Amino acid sequence: MNADTHLNDLSLRLLGRAFGELDSEESRVVQAIAKRAPSSRDAADIEDAQASRGDRLADKVAAVGGSWGFIIAFSLVLVGWMLLNSEVLEHFGLAFDPYPFIFLNLMLSTLAAVQAPIIMMSQNRQAAKDRLTASVDYEINLRAELEIMRLHEKLDQMRIAELAAKIDALCARMDGEAR
Repeated sequence: MNADTHLNDLSLRLLGRAFGELDSEESRVVQAIAKRAPSSRDAADIEDAQASRGDRLADKVAAVGGSWGFIIAFSLVLVGWMLLNSEVLEHFGLAFDPYPFIFLNLMLSTLAAVQAPIIMMSQNRQAAKDRLTASVDYEINLRAELEIMRLHEKLDQMRIAELAAKIDALCARMDGEAR
């Protein structure tokens, strides 16, 4: 029996559909069952292997920009900037961004304009990773369900064979007593 016929028979028996009609997750599971290979895959490893340099950078920016450490440090820088330009440097006539802090406002707007899309890229990447994780989880669950069904089938066959042997023995004994 060739591999394609074996996969098709296995698919028909387990899922009730021909191998060619299965979606990608189901076909991977049937192939893994046929090869007696594990189905588990680490979605994070798969996604990290496919990630570009920009994707990894977006994740790092989002991790830093979305942390309490960044918020506290950035708040201290802002307060320091305002104090420096309103009290210290203004006293000497050297304030480079006096109140209402137009240059600071420009820098904050630029930072927000750059940081927001980068964080959205990271969120999109996380959503893709979540979809991949769901797909891998589905494959594992399908594999477990199909393996349980196969075990039940084997147990049923063993039980039928055991009962048939008992019936044959009983019939033989009854034949012996009838003579």
